[in-house]
Amino acid sequence: MTNRLDEFLNTRKALIEQRLPLYIQKLQAPSTLKQSMLYSLEAGGKRLRPILVLALLHAYGKKEEDGIPVGCAVEMIHTYSLIHDDLPCMDDDDLRRGKPTNHKIYGEATAVLAGDALLTESFKMITTHVSAEVPAEKRLRLVNELISAAGAEGMVGGQILDMEAESKPVSLQELQSIHEGKTAKLLSFSVIAGAILADAPEEEIEKLREFSHHIGIGFQIRDDILDLEGSEDKIGKRIGSDTSNGKSTYPSLLSLEGAKQKLDEHIKKAKQLISELSLEQDLLYELCDMIADRDH
Repeated sequence: MTNRLDEFLNTRKALIEQRLPLYIQKLQAPSTLKQSMLYSLEAGGKRLRPILVLALLHAYGKKEEDGIPVGCAVEMIHTYSLIHDDLPCMDDDDLRRGKPTNHKIYGEATAVLAGDALLTESFKMITTHVSAEVPAEKRLRLVNELISAAGAEGMVGGQILDMEAESKPVSLQELQSIHEGKTAKLLSFSVIAGAILADAPEEEIEKLREFSHHIGIGFQIRDDILDLEGSEDKIGKRIGSDTSNGKSTYPSLLSLEGAKQKLDEHIKKAKQLISELSLEQDLLYELCDMIADRDH
């Protein structure tokens, strides 16, 4: 990772982590609910999704401030999905980012409600906290994009397919459909949202949608690889959990070496698409490499 990318990631991560709790703390809501929401929001993580929103604004030479509430919105949805994923009725995980999962601290009912609250409040981030200089029709477009990415046509649909595929063989195409919904759609929203806020040309937004598909699938392939050869200390959850849960993964279908080759293909395609755009390309090239090489 270059010093430049390292600085960009660290400064934007710090900015998002400074703003995220402020929105929750100001809510007129029961303290236990807010504590549970904050517990998972403040548990750490890469903050890749909000960073991608800011990276697109930066790459197009636009101010990043309007991207902060949008980035916080997508991080709130990502966090709600992790709280629910960890529940006994789903993946039944005890650890998340090296800490006890939300339901282990607050109980299952409160964890469910904390996830529900994060999901619901996320849309207010766009409708209320984005600058009034951003036209209402643009904010509506962002909300619609986020609903498509997070709901039945996106992440939630992917999660259902993922559960239905447990303990039975799936094809590579079926596995890709699972992760297109479960992982890639929310990452794609982050890229598209940054481009919309930056007033990128429509033809470039569509190329960025294709770009984000490749980095989203690449991100999931890397996750599957880390589940086999990563460090539990760095990942923050137990190694081999996918195998023990009977999940099909890219290494299980393609072999570990085959999965690494497939990851390389997606990253190369993503970089090719970036080379065709009228923005600062180096930062996005480096983000592609970071996604491919990350160790957590």
